[in-house]
Amino acid sequence: MKKLYLTLILMQSLQANAQEQWSVWQCMDYAVEHNHNVRKATLSLDSYKAEKLSAIGSFLPSIGANIGAQYNFGRAIDPETNTYTDVSTFNNSYSLSTSLPIFDGFSRIHSLRAAKADVLMGKNNLQQQKDQTALAVFQAFINVLYYKGTVKMAEEKLQESILTLKQTRLMEEIGRKSPADVAQIEAQLAADEYLITQQQNNLHLAMLSLKKEMNYPLADTLILSENHSLTTEDINIAEISANGITNNPELQQSYYAQRSALHQLRRTRSALFPSLSVNAGIGTNYYKTLHSENTQSFNQQFKNNRGEYVGASISIPLFNRLNTIASIRRAKNNYKIACENYVQKTVELQKLLKEAELDYYGSIKETKQLEKKVASDSIAYSLIKHQYNEGLSTAIDLQTSASTLLKTRADLAKSRLTIALKHQLIRYYTAL
Repeated sequence: MKKLYLTLILMQSLQANAQEQWSVWQCMDYAVEHNHNVRKATLSLDSYKAEKLSAIGSFLPSIGANIGAQYNFGRAIDPETNTYTDVSTFNNSYSLSTSLPIFDGFSRIHSLRAAKADVLMGKNNLQQQKDQTALAVFQAFINVLYYKGTVKMAEEKLQESILTLKQTRLMEEIGRKSPADVAQIEAQLAADEYLITQQQNNLHLAMLSLKKEMNYPLADTLILSENHSLTTEDINIAEISANGITNNPELQQSYYAQRSALHQLRRTRSALFPSLSVNAGIGTNYYKTLHSENTQSFNQQFKNNRGEYVGASISIPLFNRLNTIASIRRAKNNYKIACENYVQKTVELQKLLKEAELDYYGSIKETKQLEKKVASDSIAYSLIKHQYNEGLSTAIDLQTSASTLLKTRADLAKSRLTIALKHQLIRYYTAL
């Protein structure tokens, strides 16, 4: 009984989760968490952080230890007498060394600065992937809402056509309508049924596209919430647009790519300067002639054979077959390309922001006009339908008026959803 009870609880929990209604913000959060591009951008950012850590570590001294053991047999040099001997010997050495670069033409400094710029570039790339994923889901969500609305409109029109067909057949029986009128209404009914099938198929495709953008399992059911809050009324679009695109993640990514290329160029130029480093170490060894009883003990040799050293070295580049010159030229071209990309991205984003702003205000005007047109088309349809019932208009006039009203209502729904989409686009371009 206990297992059965737990099974029932689990089934109820799964059913509740399956029937959970998803808002647009929940869909966006889910997509950002599960999107492959976002995950790859996260891994790239971690690689940039590892490069930064490596650049910081280059300022620290390197320390190494070495332990060696060597068995010699046959002809060899006796380290005690520095003469050749034929006896077998055993040699054990120990050493500890450290090295610290003092000057390298500021190569490490520029490498660290380039690594910092790469980390900032990676962060903006990650934010860009998140924003683009959220925008794609937002647009797919809007498409689903639009086709849900068109399906509902088509169903309403179908029900009205069914009632009109019944009424027309009754009027035919009393001689007020002809068989041609009945055939025309039947044709309209068939067209309405086809329209429902078409819009339902579009709805299924839109839902499939939404799941794909979310990386949501295609076989699972996704129920969208009926209560939507797609716009933020307390934000002034004019003020948002006035902020410009300075903080846009795409533009910031391009900017830090330019900074990284500049420091890479400076790092490459540092190869023309000499480099200076210091090193120090300590070492000792143990030597034994096998089968000899006169060898000193390990402790005595370990102490007596110990030696220390401190040194400095300078490396001056003279000629390396023009490799440095070629590397500098490539780095300079990469920097110029990064500068061009930054300017290009700036112009492109400014253009897209202006287009989104014009589309936003244009959609607001279109919505107001379409609201008036829907009201006018509704009145016109009601009048034509009344005239049709009175025998003063034909079925073609009724069909034309109904199609016009349906198209206007669909355009109004699309215009309202476009306002929400352009609102989010403006927020994205201005990084708000």
